[in-house]
Amino acid sequence: MTQQATVVLGVIGADVHAVGNQILAHALEEAAIKVVNIGVMASQKEFIEAALETGADAIWVSSLYGHGEMDCRGLRDKAVEAGIGDVMMYIGGNLVIGKQEWSKVEDLFLKMGFNRAYPPGTMPEEAISDLKEDLALRGV
Repeated sequence: MTQQATVVLGVIGADVHAVGNQILAHALEEAAIKVVNIGVMASQKEFIEAALETGADAIWVSSLYGHGEMDCRGLRDKAVEAGIGDVMMYIGGNLVIGKQEWSKVEDLFLKMGFNRAYPPGTMPEEAISDLKEDLALRGV
């Protein structure tokens, strides 16, 4: 990366799972990535506004309570409407209710406009490595 990347990080919807959010924030900071942590119970609007205000390179959404599909539907469209349609969007956690084949869950979120989706238990370093690779392709 040629400049310090900025990531908006938060837990979407009515989800209050804060521990993983803090772990991700720390791991991103350790990787020399600027973190704008909007915390838990964040709305789509809060993600978009924070990305606009900070010129974020990426939005990282966490969801652990199983309602990620419902909470994230239309997020890419809102980014496009706000003029930041090219912002990288990543999501991870327990994104759907019940046990579902990961490839189908991942495909669902990629079709919703996320650049990458991660299953439960993914180590932060994996997503950070992907972020750095993706941003390097953009010259960031």
